[in-house]
Amino acid sequence: MSRVGKMPVELPSGVEAKIDGQYIEVKGPKGKLSRTLNDLVELSQENGSIRVKPVDDSLKARGMWGLARSLINNMVLGVSQGFSKVLEINGVGYRAEISGKSLKLSLGFSHPVVYDLPEGISATVDKNTVITLTGIDNELLGQTAATVRAFRPPEPYKGKGIKYADETIRRKVGKAGVK
Repeated sequence: MSRVGKMPVELPSGVEAKIDGQYIEVKGPKGKLSRTLNDLVELSQENGSIRVKPVDDSLKARGMWGLARSLINNMVLGVSQGFSKVLEINGVGYRAEISGKSLKLSLGFSHPVVYDLPEGISATVDKNTVITLTGIDNELLGQTAATVRAFRPPEPYKGKGIKYADETIRRKVGKAGVK
């Protein structure tokens, strides 16, 4: 039995959900999200909450049970509160700036890296080195943050690069550590 799948997804005030078979659409104050879920789960809506059940007792259906519940919960949280990820840039001369819907990064390459933000994701830059990405789709937000981080991942010797704010970089000792 899935501990995650058993819990109902509570709909806060101002959030509406519409279920049509495997298709679910969630509307809230921040926007609208929709998704088609796997055929191995069935959805039901009752008195302000959404319940997910597996179709049968197969291993695959039980695996999709908790996943479907988590995806629906992230949709509800996204349209009601939204999500954000914070990235930090470390390194001399490394900086970021916003120009329109694109993020311009100076990361020590010969030319600046210009990244066009996907639809639904917005960014702000504080002190030229802290990038805050916000959006209602948690999956798209995580992928965008991973793509920006991949332009210059942090290196273990000096810690230069782009890292998540809550990430710790394991530092290595350089040549002096051989002795």
